[in-house]
Amino acid sequence: VADEWRHGYARSEAVYPLPALREHKYFAPVGRIDNVHGDRNLVCSCPPLSAYE
Repeated sequence: VADEWRHGYARSEAVYPLPALREHKYFAPVGRIDNVHGDRNLVCSCPPLSAYE
């Protein structure tokens, strides 16, 4: 995290804009792509390297 904070509000206010959120903050779970199969078999839609030559 950068040490400089150039906003008109504190970092703590950015994370917890309401006092009730300090005790009840919800962090959304990060899902996997098609479970283990998607994690091990990633699909890339990038053109082949020969297209950049």
